[in-house]
Amino acid sequence: MTIPSIPTRGRTLDYAASVYDLLEPVCLLNKQAEYDLTILNTLDPQPADRILDIGCGTGILCQMVSARLQPEQGGCVTGIDAAGKMIEIARKKRGSNHCLFEAMAAEDLSFASETFDGIVSSLFYHHVPLDLKKQSLSEAFRVLKPGGKLVIADMHTPTTFMGKLVSHVSRWFFMQPQIAENIRGVLPELMVEAGFQPPRTVAHYFGYISVFETTK
Repeated sequence: MTIPSIPTRGRTLDYAASVYDLLEPVCLLNKQAEYDLTILNTLDPQPADRILDIGCGTGILCQMVSARLQPEQGGCVTGIDAAGKMIEIARKKRGSNHCLFEAMAAEDLSFASETFDGIVSSLFYHHVPLDLKKQSLSEAFRVLKPGGKLVIADMHTPTTFMGKLVSHVSRWFFMQPQIAENIRGVLPELMVEAGFQPPRTVAHYFGYISVFETTK
């Protein structure tokens, strides 16, 4: 079944969907397992939690989250991505009765307010322009339950020379001004602006990716 992509001004990765599972470990310098585990442990999903993954790609992180959930207790993770081809692959490779995937734009979530116990997002926000970053975080705040946790891992202010080099080359090579916004360090301020508590920096990877944790 072909799943149509959702119109958005953010950059979708339909063109990379078929090779994404091969490319991501290379881009993460073969530290994907460690990186994903850091995100998962920071989120710390409980068996009965309902979790949302924003910009889920092919669903690797969702599958890891689902392993910690108990569907008989109501535990469920839903991954959303505007790229229909990503959702097709995620459903085929990693979908289950408590690991669900939907084509949806992060700036226009169709979920009711206060639906989720936790929200996670990995390497999504550097693909969307500033206004959609703000709108997406406002939507995340809306659908998260009071006291719920938000974990974001994404490009941020570089902490090493190599991190600066990779960040700035990526911004110009891929012609993505959205990357420039991230490396200016806008994400923590935008989280607070959306209503979240000031985020805590959990970890840094590769000199240009930071893992943030905050709560509603």
